This record gives sequence, structure tokens and C-alpha cells, in this order.
Amino acid sequence: MRIDRKGFLKLASIPLAVAGRKLLGAAQKAATAANALRGQRWAMVVDIARCAKDQGCDDCIRACHRVHNVPKFTERAREVKWIWKEPFEMVFPHQRTQYSQTAWEGKPAMVFCNHCERPPCVRVCPTQATWKRPDGIVMMDWHRCIGCRYCVAACPYGSRSFNWVDPRPRLAELNPDFPTRTKGVVEKCTFCDERLAKGQPPACVEACKEKALAFGDLGDAGSAVRELLRTRYTIRRKPELGTEPEVYYII
Repeated sequence: MRIDRKGFLKLASIPLAVAGRKLLGAAQKAATAANALRGQRWAMVVDIARCAKDQGCDDCIRACHRVHNVPKFTERAREVKWIWKEPFEMVFPHQRTQYSQTAWEGKPAMVFCNHCERPPCVRVCPTQATWKRPDGIVMMDWHRCIGCRYCVAACPYGSRSFNWVDPRPRLAELNPDFPTRTKGVVEKCTFCDERLAKGQPPACVEACKEKALAFGDLGDAGSAVRELLRTRYTIRRKPELGTEPEVYYII
């Protein structure tokens, strides 16, 4: 086969283009690493009173689900959610007695993965599809997930969702920058690890107009979460289980 000068130059340019893309990718990764938010132990604080000011508001939920390509199912049995609202008495069933005030009864409380210090989901996963990072974020590898749902059963907070059917046809709006999942895998909140890597706060925190969500590093004495824990009374979900959840609620 004969190749003219123009064809030869085209062929010769291919390795250079590939090398250029690799160099560009490496530069982008280096820039991302330089801008990344780093912490010793990430945590979230939820101000229930601020969240309850507008009980119909779901800005944080919509922001999270849009960014992470979370499908919308009308069938509750197939529901997939990363962040959602539950009535206070359902989230904290042991906080109420027959003699206590009912001021919070029926009020919404935001719930998501608690990113426990001792996560039972990590202990039971047979493929290490879920693991805890050094900064405390409990991650998911959807390629390793075999759909055994041991982690779903082990999580005492109901923070994990299973894809019973292909979730992708249920996406109203696709975010091309975040991977979609497939049928037969578990998914959950990851404290927006991909946004932290870009120097951005979690999507729910950024979207909350009432500033009811505070995210920060427990290892930083000057962080917003440490200041709130110092000055406000907070509770955690099911602390008696010994999982040490790192989501705190101001009441």
C-alpha cells in the first residue's frame, strides 16, 4: 500500500496526539490534586430547626440526585436515594417519651450515609466493594459490587439502595461527569468525594439556602463542624450501636 506525504503526516501525528492527551490528563489530575479539599476526618452537621423552616424545600436532595445521576422511581420498593427526609420521630425513635414535648414530631430530618467510624457495611462486604478511606469517607466501587446486599442488611440506618432494575432509563437529566450505575449494584452517599477532589463542598451543602448543613474536618479545631459541636447540643443516630456515625444533628 502506497502512502503519500499527507497520509504519512496524519499517521505520524497519531502518537503525538495520544501523548498530548495523556500529558493534558496528567496536568489536569495534578491541578485537581492541588485544589482538593483534604481532611483528617470529614463530618456533617445538620441543623434541624433551620431545615424545618421550609418543609417543602428539597433543594439539597435535587442537587445531590442531579449531580450523581440518581434515578427517580415512583415505586417505593425500587426507590434509590442518597439523601432524603424522614420524620424526626422515625430518625430518632428513642428521643421521645410519652411525657416529652412533641415540638419536633412530624418535622423533617435529613438522612444519608453516616460514614461511620466503625462501619458494619465494610466488615461484611465479601468483595471490598465498599471500604473506608483514611479521611473517614465510606466509599463504593460499583464495578466490584456483586449485589449480595450484605451491606444493605448490615447498615442499621437504611442508608443504602439496591438497583433492582436498570436505573439509567429513569434519569430525567444525565450528568456526563459522573458514572451511572447498573442493575444489581448498591449505591449511596459518598460525601461528594468527586467534588472534594476538585476543591468543592458537597452538592447538598452548596444547594441549601437555609445553611442547615455544615460540612468540615473534625481534625481541624477551627472548622465549622468543630465550632458547632463546641457551641451547640447535638445528637447522633443510634449511638448505642457503637458505629460512631459522623453525621450530627442540632436540636
